[in-house]
Amino acid sequence: MAEKKISVAVVNLSGEEVGKISLDPVVFGAKDVSPQVIKDAVTVYLANRRQATAKTKKRHEIHGTNRKPWRQKGTGRARSGDCKSPIWTGGGTVFGPDGIQNYKLAQNKKAHKLALRSVLTEKVGNGLIVVDSLELGSVSTKAFAGSLKALGVEGKKNLIVVDGENEKLILSARGIEGVGLVEAGNVAVYDVLHFDNLIIGKDDVKKIEEALQ
Repeated sequence: MAEKKISVAVVNLSGEEVGKISLDPVVFGAKDVSPQVIKDAVTVYLANRRQATAKTKKRHEIHGTNRKPWRQKGTGRARSGDCKSPIWTGGGTVFGPDGIQNYKLAQNKKAHKLALRSVLTEKVGNGLIVVDSLELGSVSTKAFAGSLKALGVEGKKNLIVVDGENEKLILSARGIEGVGLVEAGNVAVYDVLHFDNLIIGKDDVKKIEEALQ
C-alpha cells in the first residue's frame, strides 16, 4: 500500500498562502529516523571542513645555536644539551601537529541519504517553508528582508535553497545576518539542523525528492 502524501502550504514572498504541495513521504515523512546516522553525518561534515593547516616546529626545526648552554657538571644546575629542548621556553614541540595531518571521514551514500531524510522529516511543520517562487524583480536587500518579515522568520537563522543562477536573490540575501544560501544538491544535514528554518522553492522540493529516493 502506497504511503499517503504529506500536504503543506505554499506561500509567496508576501507571506500569503497560494496553494498546497504534496511532499513525498519517503523523503519528508521518513519512518526509519536514525539519531545515530544523523550524528555520524554531522561528525563527517565537521571533520571534512577542517583545513588541517596547524603546524608546530619540532626540535630540529627551531632556529638557534647548538651550543651547550653550560658545562655538564659542577654548576649546580640540571644538565642541558641545547636551548632547543622541548622543556625550554621557545624550544621545540613534542607530538605537535605537523601540517600534513588528515581528518577526512566518509559516510556511505545510503546512510547519508537516510540522515538527510531524517532531518527533513523533522523540519515538516517545524521550520519548513515552501515558497512558490524565489525569483526577485531586482536586487534589494531591504526588499528581501521585508519578505522574511512577511514570512514570519525575521531575526531567525534561515537556510534558503537557491538556484545558483538566481543572482538577484543571492545578492539580495547574502548581506542579511543569519541567512544561509545553498543549492538543492548541496543541502547538508548539519545545515538543516543548524538553521531554524528551511526556505525552499517548490521546484527545488522536487529536485531534493528525486535525489533522496
